Order: sequence, then C-alpha cells, then structure tokens
Amino acid sequence: MVSSAHRRIGRCLVVLALAAGCLGVLAKAADARQPNFVLIYTDDQGSVDVNCYGAKDLITPSLDDLASRGVRFTQFYAAAPVCSPSRAAMLTGRVPQRAGVPGNVSSDHGKAGMPTEQVTIAEMMKKAGYATGHVGKWHLGYTPETMPNGQGFDSSFGHMGGCIDNWSHFFYWQGPNRHDLWQNGEHIWRDGEFFPDLMVQQGHEFIEQNKDKPFFLYWAINLPHYPLQGTDKWRKKYEHLPAPRRMYNAFVSTMDESIGKLLSKLDELKLREDTIVIFQSDHGHSHEERTFGGGGSAGPYRGAKFSLFEGGIRVPAMISWPGKLPAGEVRTQMATACDWMPTIADLAEVERPDHKLDGHSIVNVIHSSETESPHRHFHWQSGGGTAPQWAVRDGDWKLIGNPRDTSNKAPIGKEDRRFLVNLAQDVSEMKNLASEHPEIVNRLEKLHDAWAKDASR
Repeated sequence: MVSSAHRRIGRCLVVLALAAGCLGVLAKAADARQPNFVLIYTDDQGSVDVNCYGAKDLITPSLDDLASRGVRFTQFYAAAPVCSPSRAAMLTGRVPQRAGVPGNVSSDHGKAGMPTEQVTIAEMMKKAGYATGHVGKWHLGYTPETMPNGQGFDSSFGHMGGCIDNWSHFFYWQGPNRHDLWQNGEHIWRDGEFFPDLMVQQGHEFIEQNKDKPFFLYWAINLPHYPLQGTDKWRKKYEHLPAPRRMYNAFVSTMDESIGKLLSKLDELKLREDTIVIFQSDHGHSHEERTFGGGGSAGPYRGAKFSLFEGGIRVPAMISWPGKLPAGEVRTQMATACDWMPTIADLAEVERPDHKLDGHSIVNVIHSSETESPHRHFHWQSGGGTAPQWAVRDGDWKLIGNPRDTSNKAPIGKEDRRFLVNLAQDVSEMKNLASEHPEIVNRLEKLHDAWAKDASR
C-alpha cells in the first residue's frame, strides 16, 4: 500500500514535471522569436562601388563589416535600371510590369504611383504582426493611397519624389522647385538639417520604439544619388582624386558612415543577433549631367543606370544574420531583387501573398554555394515607345533588344539591335555574338515575347 506521504511526493513530482515542461515551452517560444528585418536600399550605387566588391579607392568599413558577417552576392540583379520600377519589384516580389510600375513615376504631389492592389513586403509583414517602418526615399506614388502609409507602413519619414537637396529638402530637377519632406503623410520642415543624419535619427527612433516586438524597417537611403553632397570629412579625404570620382566617393563614404550609425543601434540594444540585415543598390551608377557625368564604377561591366547591360542592373547585395546564416561567404548564383519578398517570408515564417510572384526564395542559396539558382531565366523591359529596351538571361546566355550603353564604352550600331553575349565567356559584353548564333537569338526572343505577354496581364 502506498502511504499518503508517498502520494504527496508523487503529486509534487508531477507538478514539478509539468512546471519544467511549461518552462521548456516558454524557453522554446522565447528562442523562436521572429527575426527583425532592416532592408537597406541605396540609390544609384555602382556595381563594384564597395571596398569588398573590389573598389581600391573607396573607404566603406560598414558595408565591408556587413559582408564579413553575412553572405555577399556577385550575380545579383535589380529588376530595372531605374528607380521606381526597381523599388516596386523589390517591394512586391513581382517584375515591374506585373507590379504596375514599368517606368519612373511622377515626382509631383498628387500623382499616383504603384497600384494599391499590389501587396508589399510591408503589408505582408504587418499582416503577420510586424511593426513596419519606411525611412528615406519613396518614389512610388504621391497620393495618400500610394504613399508609404497607404502601402503597409505604420510609419514613414522621407521624400516622395525621385531626389532632393540634402540640406533644404527641395526637389530642384523639374520646375517649379518644391519642398519634399513628409512624415506619416504630413508635410514637414527640417530646414538646414542634413538628410542622411535625419534618416539615421528616424531609423534609430523606429528601432527603439519597436525593440520588444518584431519589426521590418525599409531604410531607403537616397545616397549616392545626385546631388553629390558628401560631408567635409570625406571631401577632404578624397580631394586628391580627379573629378567626378572624388565627389562620388565622398558621398559613398558618407553613405557608408550613415549605414554604420544606423546599425549601431542594433548593437546598442543587443538586437543584432535577432535582426536580419539586407543590403542592395537599386541599380547601376548614374552618368547624368546632374552627377557630373559619372563618378561611379561598374568595374568590368558595360553600362550604367538606364542600361540593360550588366553595369545597369548587376548590383552589390548582401544579407547578414549572425549565428543563423553563413558569415564571410560569397554566392555566385544568380539572384534578383524580386527574391527578397519570398526569402523574407521564409525566414520569418510568414504567409506570402497568394498571387503570382516572379521572385523565388533564395534561403537555400544563402546557406549553400552548391545550391542551384532558382532562376533559369529572368527578364527585363525598360522604357516605352515602339522599341523599348529589353533583355532576357537564360543560364549564361543573355540577349538584349534595342540596347543602350549609358557608359559609352563602345558605339551601338544598327546591327546591334539584338545583342547576344555569353556571360561566362565575356562578362564585359563588348562583343555581339548575335550573327554567330542566330538560333539562340531566335529562341531567346520568342522566350521574351511570351514573358512580356504574360507580365502585362
């Protein structure tokens, strides 16, 4: 017979076991905290304009540190060679045509942009319980419905048009001149304050306010887009270089310093190991008059902003999550800006939109250099009219229709209306192989025509 004392001891053991089980569940839940996300999107940064991408005359310790703590991509593509469609594709996981933003949207107040029926990463994350914030450049619509707060962001601070003067916050590039600084849909003034510093401040505030719950911060820094207004510290550092490289470099290092200041908040709050940091440039560097005719670099690649040669669309990109993702590694597989939405969904274990996405999760690629790219093909189309510029990549083959070389590395002749290259053999894209492989040109053109028809639906 079991004594009452033994029964009491047995009951106590059961209670202790249940308590231990509950504590284990709670500990597991604590360990399973959904990761935060900081998505840093730079503006007009050249294909190789980071020290870790091979630049010998740049100082970029913050981005180099990010690469050392994460995975760096060498065949990562923007979905467009110009601002608005590139951003729309990244935020929706859909090519610009399917996202409803085939070209740049207006920088005029009152003009709409990306259709509201599109689902953004912010909307996806907000639905899953994340706090969502936008800081910096928008350039995807200038009506209440198409500004950030109408597209899934709980908070927003920045400029709605394509660019601003960083001290006055005026848009000067299409008259009449107008002030463009907004916070949560309200026009505000911060006269004489340096916009990169304001972006750091607003980023810090968002992280601080949401440190106890999962958050998604889209930090769309407007550097190194013109005007090239680097700080005096960096202007002096690069004064020995010729123009326009010295002006551009000063702004890149100003940008890198700002990125370092933003990320320091994660370390201060001990959130770095709970936060996935993603970095990407929106497309290649500018050769426009407003940026002194150049300054940026595509290294071995031909083309720049507005071009579908590699220098216009192949961009620096990285992802870092200390302790959870590989560190200090490089991936050579092809990936695209459209891939961030499904990748974020997988890493956060949230439900992605139920409509067609053009991006694919690259989680397996991030974890292994042996995993094949999820993209056998990828397509671009830029500009309108009867002869838009377009491109298709199929493995190592790439065909450009109606090519435009904004880097002016070589003239484009009438015979180059279809420009074929094998990137494994000639990453410089200096020799057109179309006449040597007409069957490949024909196959890829048909492939692109079918894609264009599908993407316009």
